[in-house]
Amino acid sequence: MSAHRPLPHPLAPLAPTAFDATPFVRRRQQVLMEMHKKGRGVAIISTSTELIRNRDTHHPFRFDSNFWYLTGFEEPDAVLVLLISNTPQSLLFCRSKNEERELWEGFRFGPDAAREIFAFDAAYALEDLDRIVSELLIGAKTLWHSLGVDAGWDARVGRWLEQARAQSRAGKQAPTMVADWRALVEPMRRNKDAGELALMQRAADIAANAHCRAIRACHPGLYEYQLDAELQYAFLQAGGHSPSYPAIIAGGANACVLHYTANNQPLRDGDLVLIDAGCEVSGYASDITRTFPVNGKFSAAQRDLYAITLAAQDAAIAATCPGAAFHAPHDAAVRVLVQGMIDLKLCHGTVDAVIESGDFRRFYMHRTSHWLGLDVHDAGPYHEENEWVALQSGMTLTIEPGFYVRPADDVPAAFHNIGIRIEDDVVVTDTGCRVMTTDAPKTMADIESLMADGS
Repeated sequence: MSAHRPLPHPLAPLAPTAFDATPFVRRRQQVLMEMHKKGRGVAIISTSTELIRNRDTHHPFRFDSNFWYLTGFEEPDAVLVLLISNTPQSLLFCRSKNEERELWEGFRFGPDAAREIFAFDAAYALEDLDRIVSELLIGAKTLWHSLGVDAGWDARVGRWLEQARAQSRAGKQAPTMVADWRALVEPMRRNKDAGELALMQRAADIAANAHCRAIRACHPGLYEYQLDAELQYAFLQAGGHSPSYPAIIAGGANACVLHYTANNQPLRDGDLVLIDAGCEVSGYASDITRTFPVNGKFSAAQRDLYAITLAAQDAAIAATCPGAAFHAPHDAAVRVLVQGMIDLKLCHGTVDAVIESGDFRRFYMHRTSHWLGLDVHDAGPYHEENEWVALQSGMTLTIEPGFYVRPADDVPAAFHNIGIRIEDDVVVTDTGCRVMTTDAPKTMADIESLMADGS
C-alpha cells in the first residue's frame, strides 16, 4: 500500500506584481509579421462586453481570451486594432476616464494610461472607433475579422467596409480580401511560454489542493453541492480568480452523465463520486477529475474498473512526448481500456477487433485529451493539413480517460451505474511530459488513506 502525501497546506495568495507588457508586445509583433505577408491590412479584435444577469445586475465580467492574449487589458468593451501600413502599429480603443462612473463601477485606465502601461503605439476613446477605423481601411488590401462570431460586430465591420468601398469613385482603394485573424493567433496559443506555464502551475496547485479538501470532507449523507462548496472555498482562499468551468460533482449514476452539473443529489453509501473541477489564475485554467468512494473504501467492482482506468491514464501519459501525434495518448489509453473491458467480459474479441468495431464506445465515448490554457478547451487546431498536430515542448493538454457503465442486460449488476474519470493536466517537455496536478491523489491507496484522515 503506497504512502500518500499529506494534504497540502492552504496556498498563500499571490502578491500583486507590476504589469509586464513584454510578452503581449511580442505576441502582437508576431501577428503583425504574419499579417504583413498579405500586404497592407487592418485587424479588428474585440474583447467581451458586460452581460446583464437580471434587471440591473451583471454577470461577473470575463475578458475574451484572444484579446487578452494579445493585450493583457482586462476592461470590457475594448478593441485592439492591428495595422499594417507604412509602419506596423498596435492601437487600443477603450472606455474614457469618467470619475462619476468610476465612483460606481471602479477604476478605468482610460486611453492615455492604457497606451503607456500596456505599450500600445496609440490609444483612443472607444467612441472614436468608427471614425478612425473607417479611415484606416482606405488603402488596406485585407480586412482581418472573425466573421460569424458576433452578428453585431459582423454588421459593424460590414458598414466600415461599405463606407470604404463607397470612396472607390474618388480613386481610393478599399480592402478586397477578408481574412480571419484567429488563424494567426490561435495556433500561437498552443505553445506556452514560461510566464504562462507558471500561471498554469499555480492554477493546478490551487485546484489540486481543492480536490484534496473535497475528498477529505466527503462522507455519506452529504449533498453534491456541499463538496462544490469545499472546492469554491479552497479556490478563493488561495487566490484563484474563478472556476474555469462549472464544476461536475456527480455521485453514483450521475457520473455516467459526462457534463452533469446539477450537483443537487445526496451522496450515498457504497457509491462513487466523480469531481471534475478546476480554477483560473489570471485567466489560465486548470482541469482535474478525481473519482473516489463516498464511504472511503472502494468495492471490488469499483476497484476493477478504477484500476483499468488508472492504467489507461498511465499509458496515455507515457505516450505524451514531443513528436508524438496529438491522438497518440488517446490511442494508448483506448488499448488499455479495451483490454480491460475484454478481461471483464464487457466486450468480446481481440483488442484490435473491438477498437475497429467501436463496441468499446458504449463504455468510453469521449477523447482522452484537449488543449488547455486560457480556455479550458483551449484554442488551436488539432489537425493541420489533414494530419494530427505533432506535440511540441510547451504544449499543455489534459489526459482524462474514463469508464462509464450504465445498466444493461449484458452487464454484470455489480458494475451498473459506475462512472470513473481520472484527469490530469500535463505540459510537454523536451523529453516527455510533466504532470502539473500531482498533488491531487489518484491511486486507490492514497485516496483511501486521505479519506481515513478526513474522517
